[in-house]
Amino acid sequence: MDTEAVRSFVRAAELGQLRHAADELGVTQQAVSKRIAALERELGVRLFTRTARGVEPTLDGQAFLPHARTIVTGADRALTAIRPGSRALRIDVLGLRSAQAVLLHDYWRSHPETELDVVTLRVDDPRLAVAAVRAGEVDASFRSVTDPAALPRELRMIHAFDSPLELLVGPRHPLAAARSLTPAQLRRHRIWVPGIAPGSEWAEFYEQLADGFGLRVDAAGPNFGNEVLLDILADSADVATLVGSRDRYLWPAGHDLRRIPIVNPALAYPLSLLLPRTGPHPGLDAVVAHFESLPPLPGAVWRPSWAPPPRTRPKRRDRSAAAEPPGAR
Repeated sequence: MDTEAVRSFVRAAELGQLRHAADELGVTQQAVSKRIAALERELGVRLFTRTARGVEPTLDGQAFLPHARTIVTGADRALTAIRPGSRALRIDVLGLRSAQAVLLHDYWRSHPETELDVVTLRVDDPRLAVAAVRAGEVDASFRSVTDPAALPRELRMIHAFDSPLELLVGPRHPLAAARSLTPAQLRRHRIWVPGIAPGSEWAEFYEQLADGFGLRVDAAGPNFGNEVLLDILADSADVATLVGSRDRYLWPAGHDLRRIPIVNPALAYPLSLLLPRTGPHPGLDAVVAHFESLPPLPGAVWRPSWAPPPRTRPKRRDRSAAAEPPGAR
């Protein structure tokens, strides 16, 4: 199908006159008329009726119009995909208060000249995030594919950073006064993480975490949002949850919630970045380099089996030694 003919149809339907459509598209009115006539022959239907004011879509034209808009949008995205330097870098994050968004904001503050578009796909199935990167809807996505066989060859998944977990409890919880906790100290306590989506990366994470340390992770009940969860924690003497150390949570001062680091080992949620293997957006290199520059977590660290290995930071050369002539030592 001739996408320019479809574009001419869309603009004529929206503007109501072939002449206005021609002016906007930078062609003659006769060219627009010929394109639409050819499209009508290809589809086997009439798309317009002529009126005293111009043209109006027929019933077939009205039915075709929303699909025609999708075709034009897809064609525009396809052209944009091969000219990545002409648009903002578009990155998907889990949520705008997540550690991913926090660190992206830190990067942008250091590089305010970067055109950055931070979006949230709000999908639990990693296959949908993979499809969005493949289709060029986003340039990269902070998602993990826990099954290597499910990662298409044209994409790669790299380690971005580790997000150490903290225990979040209310003031009445028996662990509320602790300065830090080991995984062994969390046993016997209910760790409530409602609404874990089956098949998601965090479902696999919590399953391995519970099996590895004998923890009681309770995923019962729907997820009514952070505000409801925080209210429940504030009033409970036995419910706790796990949060990332860089995740942003806001609660009323009267809740008196406590965030307690987990150590020996630290429990790291590995944040991965999905991106195209070839032809990535030129702005991605600087973002990846920013994450590579982050210091590693100190001490012993636990990660799930599917986590990509942290990328090694290049060693700095000793300039004083490099300046010495051969044989100086």
